[in-house]
Amino acid sequence: MTSLNLFRKVAVAEGISYLLLLLVAMPLKYLADMPLAVKYTGWAHGLLFLLYAACLIMAWQEQKWKFGKAVLIFIASLLPFAPFIVDKKLKDERSK
Repeated sequence: MTSLNLFRKVAVAEGISYLLLLLVAMPLKYLADMPLAVKYTGWAHGLLFLLYAACLIMAWQEQKWKFGKAVLIFIASLLPFAPFIVDKKLKDERSK
């Protein structure tokens, strides 16, 4: 498995964990008084975020991306649906 393939898988997992944190765990915390939902989902998301950053660095080196592209891909991890867009674009680039 190449670092790009690993990165794409981690990016999707990180994106899902972010959405779960925002759309499930946070409402449970504030609307249903269930703070543990954020604790555990946040912990998982934090680990996936670190893995995203590490895999991004590996893919950046392997693919010889420009610095600006790597920065944009990193910024995408901070926006709720952006990791899925990044995954699609990387998949499309690879199929060309």
